[in-house]
Amino acid sequence: MKFLGNGITIEYEFFGPEGAPVVVLSHSLGSSSIMWAPQLPDLTEKFRVLCYDTRGHGGTSAPEGPYSLDQLGNDALSLLDGMDLPQVHWVGLSMGGMIGQNLALRQNGRFKSLTLCDTSSQIPEAARATWDERIALATAGGMAPLAGPTMERWFTAPYRAGKPSAVDSIKAQFLATPPAGFIGCCHALKQLDYLDQLHTIDLPTMIIVGAEDTGTPVAASKAMHARIANSQLTILPQAAHLANVEQAEAFSRALLGFLKAQ
Repeated sequence: MKFLGNGITIEYEFFGPEGAPVVVLSHSLGSSSIMWAPQLPDLTEKFRVLCYDTRGHGGTSAPEGPYSLDQLGNDALSLLDGMDLPQVHWVGLSMGGMIGQNLALRQNGRFKSLTLCDTSSQIPEAARATWDERIALATAGGMAPLAGPTMERWFTAPYRAGKPSAVDSIKAQFLATPPAGFIGCCHALKQLDYLDQLHTIDLPTMIIVGAEDTGTPVAASKAMHARIANSQLTILPQAAHLANVEQAEAFSRALLGFLKAQ
């Protein structure tokens, strides 16, 4: 379904029983709501699930130009307001977790809980060159030059070898991402700097990370856990960046256990 908000058209879909508590799922850079397919069967038993495509991804508009995290957060707020959802549980992975932090810091009252998955709260100055390289590659050659290295970061070698069809479906979505959307979001994410503000988040918070995530490593999750007072940390073995796909059962078990306790 389509919703016009914050100057763009946002693709969204609801799953699960009407009237149940709402969980919003926010995906990673270079993906779409398709990446949450492993979690939907379990989540929709108890929750109303709202999946949406972030600006520049999937079926959502991909305007040219750099985006900001405030802008990505405002997109989500416009959708929540349009759907008349004053309070939700927010679950974000990677970029989705960064958007979740943005909203929790600016609009704390909009969330019943916050789940931050395989994400970070700060991009060090030295690491911003990596984001500039990704922007340059996507500008010059589209998404194809980035696809192989991205899948290597997103999944462990054993998973890539043992589940090639699962990796290929995620890779196809990555390749289908509009370069303008990817580039716009890269500009937003490379400015990430929330670490010193996280102590102000007063929400039940779950932090989940793959033990072999090199993009947003365990150390980044531990740093968030140390600063958010009401938080718990789950580290999933044999998982890299897309832990919700690679270790879907363990991820869903940890997530549902947390959400049901709220």
